[in-house]
Amino acid sequence: MKKEMLSLNGWIAEAEEWQQSLADFLIEYNMRELECSAEDLLAKMQEMLDVMEKSVEHGLSGVKSHSGLTGGDAKRLAEAEADERFISLLGEKATDAVIYATAVGECNAAMGRIVAAPTAGASGVLPGVFFSLKKHYQLSDETMQRGMVVAGSIGMVIAERASLAGATGGCQAECGSAAAMAAGAAVSMLGGTPKQVGTAVAIAFKNVLGLVCDPVAGLVEVPCIKRNGACALQALLAAELALAGITSFINADEAIDAMKSVGDALPCALKETAGGGMAVTPSAIEWAKKYFARNDQ
Repeated sequence: MKKEMLSLNGWIAEAEEWQQSLADFLIEYNMRELECSAEDLLAKMQEMLDVMEKSVEHGLSGVKSHSGLTGGDAKRLAEAEADERFISLLGEKATDAVIYATAVGECNAAMGRIVAAPTAGASGVLPGVFFSLKKHYQLSDETMQRGMVVAGSIGMVIAERASLAGATGGCQAECGSAAAMAAGAAVSMLGGTPKQVGTAVAIAFKNVLGLVCDPVAGLVEVPCIKRNGACALQALLAAELALAGITSFINADEAIDAMKSVGDALPCALKETAGGGMAVTPSAIEWAKKYFARNDQ
């Protein structure tokens, strides 16, 4: 008998049937699956949040990658934001999300410690969204922990129904999945309904569908790090639309399944092979030749 795949739609329906928040439902679900207490589960979430926070701090110190290709942009943007002459087009919440997401991406590129949420290449999106919301809405540790359970559970559904790997599904499966996880968690942490969580997930995927994985020289730096910042913004956008009561014609499970079908259709050149997209621009090819020549010496 074929095992039924995990379903975010199913979880949402059950949570609504039992008149629970999605976070409460998923905490109970994970307690059963992992055979642990709520305290132990939330403590594990806090451990990951602590690592994420340190990753942000490390990235904001201005670290550079071993390749020299990236580094210092998070610090640069944070300094610009602090300057009263800076013209902010996005507003503090969004800019902070980009700063924190970029910081974690730069921490990763500099071989710092990160939480792969859901992957190393997409590790900045969740902390970008979470710590911006914490700063601007004074979210408690418990609220953040519960949000992490929601984000992780959404990731489990994506992993089973589609993929979290750029080599399988392109960057829509990495940064796109991170955006969906962050969007759903943001809605949950800000008091949205289970159905609104699903809406945010669906909108996030619709907005990144087809996003390719094209790292210059095969390194998780360009365009990956800035893409983390962009997908943090996509997460905030999806969450805001859902919280405003806007719905998605395509539901969460169908959006995830569509992402898989698009990933399956993408050519190998656009799935982490550095064989297409930004990776084969003249600037990228010229830099890669110099980089590999340097490392061959």
